[in-house]
Amino acid sequence: MEILNYAFMQRALIAALIVGITAPAIGIYLVQRRQALMGDGIGHVALTGVGLGFLLNQSPVWVATAVAIVGSIVMELIRWYGKTRGDLALAMLFYGGMAGGVMLMNLSDAGSNANLGTYLFGSITTVSPQDMTTIYVLAGLVLAITVGLRRQLFAVCQDEEFARVTGLPVRLLNLLVAVTAAVTVTVAMRVVGLLLVSALMVIPVAAAQQISRSFAVTFAVAVAIGVAVTLTGTTTSYYVDVPSGATIVLFAIGLFVIFTALAAPLAKKRARAAAEAAKGCTLEVPGSRTPDDVSVSG
Repeated sequence: MEILNYAFMQRALIAALIVGITAPAIGIYLVQRRQALMGDGIGHVALTGVGLGFLLNQSPVWVATAVAIVGSIVMELIRWYGKTRGDLALAMLFYGGMAGGVMLMNLSDAGSNANLGTYLFGSITTVSPQDMTTIYVLAGLVLAITVGLRRQLFAVCQDEEFARVTGLPVRLLNLLVAVTAAVTVTVAMRVVGLLLVSALMVIPVAAAQQISRSFAVTFAVAVAIGVAVTLTGTTTSYYVDVPSGATIVLFAIGLFVIFTALAAPLAKKRARAAAEAAKGCTLEVPGSRTPDDVSVSG
């Protein structure tokens, strides 16, 4: 294939594959916790890290990772202690992160609106060999946590009180989910951009939930969808010359619509199968005994 003849496209496809796996892998826990927009908020905060990286002449990805981790911890603390003022505090954190990123980017000598755009909306063809090393390390960390601790994380995301009763460190695991989401945002920002990364965390999971009720199957299908849309979107962006991030997200939405259309027939099929199974398990209740059934002894 022509697309594989170029080193920058080889890196782009590998990065797309990694993001297609990691984003839904952590996204399933965020959806389970009803925090689907958490990735979007972390993306706003991470932009400050990108701007700070340019200002300090350091790697924007690593600085953004550090800032995003701090921001995710603050968000989790606000969720615990914010109570009635929590929404306002989170809004200020998100908007402040976006404004801080734009300001720092413009104050730096190396920063520009073009650089800002590549991080906001993604520019997968500009992924460098140094970026790939960072992506490998961070993605390995994300997968180690989301797969290795899947039982504990699922328990906490499903029912915190039950998990606490069973002895799990609920707050520590909640922090771990938040930090892992922050790392995933910085892994994916070169592929789909900080403004669109939340979509890649949530939409594949939402699509998988349309046809599956099992956590394990939903996890596997969501990752498969993530891989499919990132690779297809990256390839399409090369041949059609369109933005990769937007293309990937639109493909994901398209698959969600298709899976939603398939959900109704599957639900009817399951209902019929359940009804037939219920019939097969029906016990016959014997009628009342008649006088002929009674033996009379002489």
